[in-house]
Amino acid sequence: MSTATARGPAKAKPGRTGRRPKYGQYALELLMIAVAVVFLFPVYALVTLAMKDPRQISESPLSLPSPPTFGNFGDAWSSASLGPALLNSTVITAVSLLLLIVLGSTGAYYLARCARGLGYGLYILFLLGIVLPFQLGMIPLYRLVDDLGWLGTYQGMVLFYTGIQLPFTVFLYTGFIRALPQDYAQAALIDGCDHRQAFTRIVFPLLRPITGTVIILNAVFIWNDFFTPLLYLGGSDKETVPVGIFAFVGQYVSDYGLVFAGLVLAALPILIVFVVLQRYVIKGFAGGLKG
Repeated sequence: MSTATARGPAKAKPGRTGRRPKYGQYALELLMIAVAVVFLFPVYALVTLAMKDPRQISESPLSLPSPPTFGNFGDAWSSASLGPALLNSTVITAVSLLLLIVLGSTGAYYLARCARGLGYGLYILFLLGIVLPFQLGMIPLYRLVDDLGWLGTYQGMVLFYTGIQLPFTVFLYTGFIRALPQDYAQAALIDGCDHRQAFTRIVFPLLRPITGTVIILNAVFIWNDFFTPLLYLGGSDKETVPVGIFAFVGQYVSDYGLVFAGLVLAALPILIVFVVLQRYVIKGFAGGLKG
């Protein structure tokens, strides 16, 4: 009989039977909760002030509205002409996103797969477009749009946003395409497809995660941009939401309930898009980082 059998089963030492509490994990969770509260506080203040009348705002600006004043939203919609501004922002954002997806994905496919030496040089050129601030070219761009007769038009804004955001879009698509397996596209080429058919039928359906990321990031930038629409569309009937809200704030600065109600209405469309497509952001960045 062995010594271990003679002595019987080993007994667990007292005080060591349970798992040790993960204090580091608890601390990290508390930290993340605190960060979430910090980020959610402006949203709480925005929605709360939008549902208060001037008396409640002056007496207790950060308390819950009692009672809530939902009429501010209707008054802000009619007074600030948010309907036409939302339509203008939607048209400019949607057309710009469509062009960015088409041009960015096809250009990235060429850079990632079809041309090695030339493709790398063009890729570096696109990266320079990300590094250099677009403010350096504001005056030449303004003159170009003016010469084309596109000031105060959708075309001028779509041209501007497509050109400005295309390097960033190509950068995202290129990293993701390089991380994709090449077997499917190569099989399509062997079966007689050209690169255009292989891209549209095989590669592009696989780009859904990064396309969602492209849509969210570009849509947030285009929708919230204030300086460029003010410069190109100021005084016309094509003003976007930020420009309309700016004029509204100047006119109704004494009634902050209407101002914040207008801000809530302006933020809702892009917030809905973000909630619907947010799961693609991490997938898109993770896939691009693998490349």
